[in-house]
Amino acid sequence: MPDTMPQKTLPDDQRALYQAFLDQGLTEWLARLPEQLAAGLDRRRHGDLPMWEKAVAKLPELSAEREVALNEDTVRVALDLDDSRRRQCENLLKKLAPWRKGPFSLGGIEIDTEWRSDWKWQRVAPHLAPLAGRKVLDVGGGSGYHAWRMAGAGAAFALVIDPSPRFYWQFQAVRHFVGDADGGRTHFLPVGIEDVPENLGFFDTVFSMGVLYHRPSPLAHIQQLKEALAPGGELVLETLVVEGDEQTVMLPGSRYAAMPNVYFLPSSAALCHWLERCGFTGVRVVDEAPTTLDEQRSTEWMTYQSLADFLDPQDRTRTVEGYPAPRRAVVIANRPH
Repeated sequence: MPDTMPQKTLPDDQRALYQAFLDQGLTEWLARLPEQLAAGLDRRRHGDLPMWEKAVAKLPELSAEREVALNEDTVRVALDLDDSRRRQCENLLKKLAPWRKGPFSLGGIEIDTEWRSDWKWQRVAPHLAPLAGRKVLDVGGGSGYHAWRMAGAGAAFALVIDPSPRFYWQFQAVRHFVGDADGGRTHFLPVGIEDVPENLGFFDTVFSMGVLYHRPSPLAHIQQLKEALAPGGELVLETLVVEGDEQTVMLPGSRYAAMPNVYFLPSSAALCHWLERCGFTGVRVVDEAPTTLDEQRSTEWMTYQSLADFLDPQDRTRTVEGYPAPRRAVVIANRPH
C-alpha cells in the first residue's frame, strides 16, 4: 500500500495504527488493514459495539498536563479532573465493562479489574530478554494492560491483537488518558493470530498468555507464534497446565471451570515437549502456580461470576466439574536463528 494513502479520512485511532505499520515497514500487513479493521469493528458483530464506540468518543478533552506511569503495577495517568468530569469519565468507562485485565488508574478513577494482571507481569518480567528497543506482539492481549507495561519497559513497538471489539474500545479509552506519553509506540488491532500474515518473521518478542487452551489445534497455534517471530526472537507462552510428565495432557469435557471453549491442558513438561517438536530452542519453564482467588475475582468493574464461582465450594482444589483447579505455567523459548 503506498505511503500516499489518504489517512486524513481515517479516525484518529486507525490513523495512528496505519502510520505505525508504515514506520515499521509492515507493508504486506498494511495492505490488509482496511479489511481487518472493517471486519473487527463491524457493528453487526456485537449489539453493544456502537455504545462502546460512543462512550469513548464522549470522553472529555483532557489537560495536556498529566503524569503517565507505564512502568508501575498500576498503569497510572495522574491529571486534574473536577468532580463533574470525573463522574462523567467514570460513567463512560463503566459502559465498557467488564474490565478483565488491569489495574488502571485514570485521572483518579481506580479500575479494579477481574485479574491482577500486575501479579502475572511480576512473575514473567524478570525472565524476559530486556524489552528496550524490541518489537513486541501481544496475542490475545485483552484491554492492553500488558502492552502498556511493555511500552513502559522500553519496547519500540508494542502491538496487541485480540478479536474482541470490547477490548479494542477499552484500549482506546486508556489511550485517551495516556495521550502520546508512550511516543505512539503502543497499538491495538482487533484480529486473531490467524490474521497475522504467514511467515512474517518480524517481532523480537511474542507473548501468548491465556490463549493456547482455547485453541483446538495447539501445535498449529505454536507454529503461528513461531512464524510471527524474527529469527532468534523470544516466545513467552502462558497457559493452563496440569501436573504430570511429558506425556500428560488433559482434554476436558464440554466445560472446564465453567468455560465452554477449553481444549488441551498439558503438563508443563508436555508443553515444553510440544515447543521443542515445533522447532523452538532454549525451552524453559520460568513459573508455575495455581491461580488464586485473590488474583482472579469479581470486582465493581467486573460484576459477573469469577474464579470462586467456578470451583467446587467443598474442595477448592477442584473445578465445579471435578477437574483439577486452574494452574498456570509460563514457558519461554526462542526461534532458532
